[in-house]
Amino acid sequence: MEAESRDAGPSAPLMSAIVTEHFVLQSAAGTTVSEAIGRSSLYLSALSSSLIALGFAAQTPGLLSPFAAAALPTVFLLGVFTSARLVDTGVQNVLYLSGIARIRGYYRTLDPEAARYFARWGASEGETDDALGSLAVKSGPLAGLFTAASVIAIINGVLAGVCLALLTYNLVTDHHLPAALAVGLVTAAACLTVFFRYQHHRYLSVQR
Repeated sequence: MEAESRDAGPSAPLMSAIVTEHFVLQSAAGTTVSEAIGRSSLYLSALSSSLIALGFAAQTPGLLSPFAAAALPTVFLLGVFTSARLVDTGVQNVLYLSGIARIRGYYRTLDPEAARYFARWGASEGETDDALGSLAVKSGPLAGLFTAASVIAIINGVLAGVCLALLTYNLVTDHHLPAALAVGLVTAAACLTVFFRYQHHRYLSVQR
């Protein structure tokens, strides 16, 4: 009786639950993408607005420095929070896609013809689906390099480098350009190093 039950295929309640889970995972994955777009747009809008305001403030003597001191650090902090959250949404998206990949792998076992209709994601013959394969990204240290979080982090790192370079040029080294450029480059590199190490650690925990 047990052998006949297995040959008959999955029960109707099980298939209903699997299809429902598939739909829920797809909806959740779409939600992470929408949130990433919204947060990225908010940060870029704040940055562009601040830069435009700086252009107007530069026309008034004595206004540029206090305005920049207030606006640019605020935008930088917003970028830090945004990039950190974008890493979280990226990790969530990979987890949801992993769940979908498992379900698709089960679909392929339902019928000998099923493999024709449920193509593998980034996997060779005989292997299971790779969640990152659905994003056309290979697993490894560079998996998160081209994410939305990386884009925001790079822009934010450049912002931090420019701010400290200007501060060094005007207040610390008495208009010594090479020293200001060195400070800016080191600052940007340090910000990006910290971010990419954090992002790699977060994505590595998903790939294990």
